[in-house]
Amino acid sequence: MAAVVVPAAGDPPPSAAIEAAAKALSAGQLVCLPTDTVYGLAADPFHTGAVDRVFAAKRRPRDMELPMLVADVSQALELSVAVPEGARRLMDRFWPGALTVVVPRRPDLDADLGSDDATIGVRCPAHVVPRALCRAIGPIATTSANLSGSPTPATAAEVAELFGDAVAVVLDAGVCAGSPSTVIDCTGAEVKLLREGRVPWSEVQAALG
Repeated sequence: MAAVVVPAAGDPPPSAAIEAAAKALSAGQLVCLPTDTVYGLAADPFHTGAVDRVFAAKRRPRDMELPMLVADVSQALELSVAVPEGARRLMDRFWPGALTVVVPRRPDLDADLGSDDATIGVRCPAHVVPRALCRAIGPIATTSANLSGSPTPATAAEVAELFGDAVAVVLDAGVCAGSPSTVIDCTGAEVKLLREGRVPWSEVQAALG
């Protein structure tokens, strides 16, 4: 059965779109959603087997852990422990926005994100749809809606065609294209750049002082 494409443009987004996506995620199904960077492939990491479907759909190895999208800083802090001051400073400065911050993961967090149980990447996107969805059901595991190593389609129709029946719902909010998020590792003694994306590394360094 092909994915259902649901209109999701607007601020706030249509409640029917958020409800359809929340219902699918809660059932362990996959959802494609718009973000401030590219379309994302999302799953509920607290639902057994859901994240396995993400790795299978993307043809991505499990040792490439999935990050979590959150509605705000408080949701991110619920997933982590002993968050460094630098990480908090970056969250306050760049969120909502295209910065993924890797922090120590809460030891008792029952979420499947891949093979690493020690750290977790978190991001609050500057897009109303994923934030509304996170407010509705909690943090969600999300990665770019593409086959691993390939470009990410810019439209909901292309994403739906790419993944077919592997995805239950596609939220359509128009074109999503551009650089991915910048990824910063805040788990060590020094903050490290893992991937430079939309937020320049120089701005991150300036924010850290």
